[in-house]
Amino acid sequence: MRQMERVFADANGWIALNSKRDQLHDIAVRVNRDLLSRGHRYTTTNFVLDESYTGLLTKVGHFAAVDFGEKIRLSKIVEIIHITEEIEDKAWELFRQYSDKTFSFTDCTSFIVMRQFGLSEAFTSDHHFEQMEFTVLLKRA
Repeated sequence: MRQMERVFADANGWIALNSKRDQLHDIAVRVNRDLLSRGHRYTTTNFVLDESYTGLLTKVGHFAAVDFGEKIRLSKIVEIIHITEEIEDKAWELFRQYSDKTFSFTDCTSFIVMRQFGLSEAFTSDHHFEQMEFTVLLKRA
């Protein structure tokens, strides 16, 4: 599978896709459908999934968080990258470097993974990804 067919999925996108109450739900569903129909697959991380489970738990409930987790763990279209000590160290340097930004540490680990895997598009609406020159796929119309 070619790298350009992979999209990085952030917690913001996972939550929007799995919560009908989310402002971006309809956009997320439409973009997801389009990506999958064109053969794209997702890359995400265990840190992003941590944020996603917690976000779904608080916004939708325990069942939704567990249901999402079960689907992700069985999915053939989602590659889960586990944050290694090396990635974490690089992310820490990035986190320290950008005192003028409000990047979360998880965002920094995501940026490092995206760079390492040559990914340029993110299934998110988080403007921090744009600040790091990645393409954000979930935008309000």
